[in-house]
Amino acid sequence: MMRSSRHAATRRLLPLLTPLSLALLVAACEGPADPFHAEGRWRPAGANEANLRAMVADPADLVRGRSDPRGDAQTATAAVSRLRRDQVRALPNTTASTIGIDGGGAGGR
Repeated sequence: MMRSSRHAATRRLLPLLTPLSLALLVAACEGPADPFHAEGRWRPAGANEANLRAMVADPADLVRGRSDPRGDAQTATAAVSRLRRDQVRALPNTTASTIGIDGGGAGGR
Protein backbone atom coordinates (compact mmCIF):
# COMPACT_ATOMS: atom_id res chain seq x y z
CA MET A 1 0.00 0.00 0.00
CA MET A 2 2.83 2.38 0.75
CA ARG A 3 4.32 1.82 -2.69
CA SER A 4 1.11 2.80 -4.51
CA SER A 5 0.77 5.94 -2.41
CA ARG A 6 4.29 6.99 -3.45
CA HIS A 7 3.37 6.42 -7.08
CA ALA A 8 0.21 8.41 -6.63
CA ALA A 9 2.15 11.30 -5.13
CA THR A 10 4.63 11.16 -7.99
CA ARG A 11 1.80 11.16 -10.52
CA ARG A 12 0.32 14.26 -8.86
CA LEU A 13 3.68 16.10 -8.87
CA LEU A 14 4.70 15.15 -12.41
CA PRO A 15 2.32 17.58 -14.16
CA LEU A 16 3.72 20.38 -11.99
CA LEU A 17 7.37 19.46 -12.47
CA THR A 18 7.24 19.19 -16.27
CA PRO A 19 6.37 22.87 -16.92
CA LEU A 20 8.79 23.94 -14.20
CA SER A 21 11.65 21.94 -15.71
CA LEU A 22 10.85 23.32 -19.19
CA ALA A 23 10.87 26.86 -17.82
CA LEU A 24 14.26 26.25 -16.18
CA LEU A 25 15.68 24.84 -19.42
CA VAL A 26 14.48 27.86 -21.40
CA ALA A 27 15.89 30.26 -18.80
CA ALA A 28 19.25 28.49 -18.96
CA CYS A 29 19.34 28.97 -22.74
CA GLU A 30 18.77 32.69 -22.63
CA GLY A 31 21.61 35.09 -23.20
CA PRO A 32 23.20 36.79 -26.17
CA ALA A 33 22.92 34.44 -29.13
CA ASP A 34 25.38 36.52 -31.13
CA PRO A 35 28.88 36.81 -29.61
CA PHE A 36 29.08 40.41 -30.86
CA HIS A 37 26.44 41.34 -28.28
CA ALA A 38 28.60 40.20 -25.38
CA GLU A 39 30.01 42.93 -23.16
CA GLY A 40 33.45 44.23 -24.17
CA ARG A 41 33.34 42.82 -27.70
CA TRP A 42 34.00 44.56 -30.98
CA ARG A 43 30.84 45.87 -32.59
CA PRO A 44 30.52 46.05 -36.39
CA ALA A 45 30.20 49.68 -37.38
CA GLY A 46 29.62 49.42 -41.14
CA ALA A 47 33.26 49.88 -42.16
CA ASN A 48 32.86 47.72 -45.29
CA GLU A 49 29.89 49.70 -46.50
CA ALA A 50 31.65 53.01 -45.82
CA ASN A 51 34.74 51.86 -47.76
CA LEU A 52 32.67 50.68 -50.72
CA ARG A 53 30.74 53.94 -50.82
CA ALA A 54 34.02 55.89 -50.78
CA MET A 55 35.47 53.86 -53.66
CA VAL A 56 32.48 53.57 -55.99
CA ALA A 57 32.41 55.94 -58.95
CA ASP A 58 28.64 56.32 -59.18
CA PRO A 59 26.62 55.80 -55.96
CA ALA A 60 23.63 54.69 -58.05
CA ASP A 61 25.62 51.56 -58.96
CA LEU A 62 25.24 50.39 -55.35
CA VAL A 63 21.47 50.34 -55.82
CA ARG A 64 21.37 48.89 -59.32
CA GLY A 65 24.32 47.60 -61.30
CA ARG A 66 25.04 48.31 -64.93
CA SER A 67 26.32 46.18 -67.75
CA ASP A 68 29.78 46.35 -69.22
CA PRO A 69 29.60 47.71 -72.79
CA ARG A 70 32.67 45.61 -73.66
CA GLY A 71 30.87 42.36 -72.73
CA ASP A 72 29.77 39.91 -75.39
CA ALA A 73 26.77 37.86 -74.28
CA GLN A 74 26.91 35.53 -77.30
CA THR A 75 30.50 34.50 -76.56
CA ALA A 76 29.71 33.94 -72.90
CA THR A 77 26.59 31.92 -73.75
CA ALA A 78 28.51 29.74 -76.18
CA ALA A 79 31.18 29.05 -73.54
CA VAL A 80 28.58 28.01 -70.97
CA SER A 81 26.86 25.78 -73.54
CA ARG A 82 30.16 24.03 -74.34
CA LEU A 83 30.80 23.55 -70.62
CA ARG A 84 27.38 21.95 -70.15
CA ARG A 85 27.96 19.63 -73.13
CA ASP A 86 31.43 18.74 -71.74
CA GLN A 87 33.10 20.13 -74.88
CA VAL A 88 35.35 22.76 -73.30
CA ARG A 89 37.99 24.17 -75.61
CA ALA A 90 41.65 24.20 -74.63
CA LEU A 91 43.10 27.54 -73.62
CA PRO A 92 45.26 29.27 -76.24
CA ASN A 93 49.04 29.17 -75.83
CA THR A 94 49.93 32.62 -74.50
CA THR A 95 53.59 32.10 -73.59
CA ALA A 96 56.11 34.56 -74.92
CA SER A 97 58.35 31.81 -76.28
CA THR A 98 57.93 28.32 -77.65
CA ILE A 99 61.41 27.29 -76.50
CA GLY A 100 61.09 24.64 -73.83
CA ILE A 101 63.38 23.68 -70.99
CA ASP A 102 65.36 20.55 -71.66
CA GLY A 103 65.60 18.32 -68.62
CA GLY A 104 69.19 17.25 -69.42
CA GLY A 105 72.23 18.22 -67.45
CA ALA A 106 74.73 15.97 -69.15
CA GLY A 107 78.19 17.49 -69.46
CA GLY A 108 77.16 21.16 -69.26
CA ARG A 109 75.54 21.26 -72.68
